Amino acid sequence: MKKYEVMYIVNASLDDAARQQVIDGLHAIITDNGGKILKADDWGVKEFAYRIEDMTKGYYMVVTFEADNATVKEFDRLARINANVVRYMIIKQEEK
Repeated sequence: MKKYEVMYIVNASLDDAARQQVIDGLHAIITDNGGKILKADDWGVKEFAYRIEDMTKGYYMVVTFEADNATVKEFDRLARINANVVRYMIIKQEEK
């Protein structure tokens, strides 16, 4: 399995329970498909540099995980169609 880092932004207008449900759902995509979450860093609500779909703020999360290619593709597919995920980016970490 390879190491990846994903940063995603959840809609800040969600209440705490709904936001946690979205975050748990995204993390479950990784763990249910054989991946392992190594670190989840909660950055909280931040202002955007520019408006995105009439939003000025978002809830940022950065997650480091190990997974195979199929898990990463599944995360990409499901994050893309989730209306509460404003933006996301998956980066493969360098092997040392």
